[in-house]
Amino acid sequence: MKTPRTRVQRRPVHGVLLLDKPLGLSSNQALQKAKWLLRAEKAGHTGTLDPLATGVLPLCFGAATKFSQNHLDADKTYEALVRLGVTTTTADAEGDVLQQCDVNVTLAQLEAVVQSFIGAIEQVPPMYSALKKDGKALYEYARAGEEVEREARNVTIFSVGIIQHTLNTEAQTFTMRVACSKGTYIRTLAEDMGKALGCGAHLAGLRRIQTGDFEVSQCISLEDLERIPEVQRLQYIRPVDVLLPKHTPVTLDSHNAARFLTGLRRRGAWKDASHVAVYAAPDKDFLGTAHITAGELIPNRLLSPLDISESRNQLTVL
Repeated sequence: MKTPRTRVQRRPVHGVLLLDKPLGLSSNQALQKAKWLLRAEKAGHTGTLDPLATGVLPLCFGAATKFSQNHLDADKTYEALVRLGVTTTTADAEGDVLQQCDVNVTLAQLEAVVQSFIGAIEQVPPMYSALKKDGKALYEYARAGEEVEREARNVTIFSVGIIQHTLNTEAQTFTMRVACSKGTYIRTLAEDMGKALGCGAHLAGLRRIQTGDFEVSQCISLEDLERIPEVQRLQYIRPVDVLLPKHTPVTLDSHNAARFLTGLRRRGAWKDASHVAVYAAPDKDFLGTAHITAGELIPNRLLSPLDISESRNQLTVL
């Protein structure tokens, strides 16, 4: 006789969990595990990491999902392990080997090639990616043995440097730290560097150590989250407005805050600003985002009164 499954009693959770995503899980699998551990009702993530990648994955819960889009444009920093002399179908370690070549690369040559990728560059997205063409993900075409034309995309490599290498061993690898703009494919970067070196290469490992203002040192692993008593897990949920670090703060009195939450514009002696985070006095409750034009505070995205009440109650639990 089967034991009946225990139904998880969901609860409202509002805020951001900085997760150190483990190896082998997709971003959605990691999200679902964290959602289960927190018993959260609603959750989403700000961009994805491949199953073979680890590191910073901000997870949004409740009201924070309304503002997750704000973090998609954030710059990223990665530590990437690159294997020289071996190319694969996916440009990473998951793919089948396409070709193996001898590697005769000096450290000086490697550094020169790596440095040549700094700045604005063009990348052709890999076939094994979630980008869509004609309503279908590229990886679906790739798995069917089809290759479709992809337009090159402009991305920016802000800095890149070699932090470790094994050029004098049989398996020749190097680890680089890359700071880049959104939309950069590190797999493609590794593959393109291999082409420039004349020996080919693929991405053997990847760790995201920073996205926007969030660093891996601020993150918690699923293992650690699971070890913590359930009543203490909410202490790792950061407030919704951590997603808005560059927004100009504006605080309204209770009367104007109530009217603002209904979608009404407010007037004040404010300078024009395109990105504003709005709060209510006296407790600095976060109300939502707005912009200011000619002294008018104009709502963009708002929390509901229930979101605000639940967020306040969540703090009292900690």
